Amino acid sequence: MKADLDKLMKQHDIDVLFVTGSAQHNPAMIYFAGTAHVSDAFLVKQRGKSPVLFHYPMEREEAAKSGLQLMSYSRYPMTDFLNDAGGNYTEAMVLRYKRMLEDLGITAGRVGIYGKDEVGPVFSIMKRLEELMPGLQLTGFVRDEILLNAMMTKDADEIAHIREMGRITTMVVGKTADYITGFKTKNEVLVHKDGSPVTIGEVKNLINLWLAEAGVENPEGTIFAIGRDAGVPHNTGTPSDPLKLGQTIVYDIYPCEAGGGYFYDFTRTWSLGYATDKVQALYDQVKQVYDTLLSELVVNAQFAKYQERTCELFEAMGHPTVLTNQATEVGYVHSLGHGIGLRVHEKPWSSLINPSPTDILAPGAVLTLEPGLYYPDRGIGVRIEDSLWVTPEGKFEILADYPKDLILPMRV
Repeated sequence: MKADLDKLMKQHDIDVLFVTGSAQHNPAMIYFAGTAHVSDAFLVKQRGKSPVLFHYPMEREEAAKSGLQLMSYSRYPMTDFLNDAGGNYTEAMVLRYKRMLEDLGITAGRVGIYGKDEVGPVFSIMKRLEELMPGLQLTGFVRDEILLNAMMTKDADEIAHIREMGRITTMVVGKTADYITGFKTKNEVLVHKDGSPVTIGEVKNLINLWLAEAGVENPEGTIFAIGRDAGVPHNTGTPSDPLKLGQTIVYDIYPCEAGGGYFYDFTRTWSLGYATDKVQALYDQVKQVYDTLLSELVVNAQFAKYQERTCELFEAMGHPTVLTNQATEVGYVHSLGHGIGLRVHEKPWSSLINPSPTDILAPGAVLTLEPGLYYPDRGIGVRIEDSLWVTPEGKFEILADYPKDLILPMRV
């Protein structure tokens, strides 16, 4: 949580955080400023002090919505710095950053850099800033144990946002189920009144429409894949593929609040009309593993422990897994889950590859549980996914429950 941030900065010997970019689809900036409509902002968080947001004057009212201490760029006219820099725009930008930091009393210390901007300009500016302010030591993190660690555990307001996204997500899933079960079929293909097939692309367009009508966004897209495509976990689906009876459909949907706020993540596997014995058997195994894992989760346990457990359960059923073959493309091929929040994938991670001791099922964490089995050559893929909140009491609550039926009976 934000309350842990100063402690984490001290623990990792970081004096200041810089966050660059807009407050739209920029998780680090949104964490402090919310989804206010500010562009090319610069946020400075000193250890032990409240963040300061530098912004354009025309965005002053949007910036004020953040509730942060504000500093307008109007205090730092670029014309002045361009004169000092002999017309060199990059140098002028660096001189302006230098002045802003000096006004905050920052001339030395270890600085962690965050944000979402073009890498080239940020690299040029920060490299030159370090040269002009040799007391600063700028650093970034491949594995972030500061901001992402604070973001891993959510407060009550954050949980409310994610819960509402879960409500909207499952509402759209319900609309999808109602839509695709309302068609007649011809030769086991869903068809419109004119005889044309109902396609994956058509359904995905409607999913985007329903999400937009609910006031949320779908920046990462949606997986709605049938048959062979369902057997490749991140195959988003071929738009021209027709919907057919008896084939597995993997429906993985992960929208977020408008402006890049909190995400939800949810998957169901469906078979329209009926399921073959092989599909039903595979689904039952995935559901059995899901139920077993859900019953075995323990607060503050390392998430990777359950990835190992998932592999063991599937291998006992005769399936290949990444535990014994990291390169396998059939069977169980991915990790069990991940945290969600302002990113659709964040801490805690469940990967067995060099797990961090902080990737734990801590109270306040929101994480996915998503075992699956994949056999593309057989035209089968199965995944079941829910998003769970670890409550302050150490319970595991599904934030938006929804039926886990494999077979969707046709209504026509």
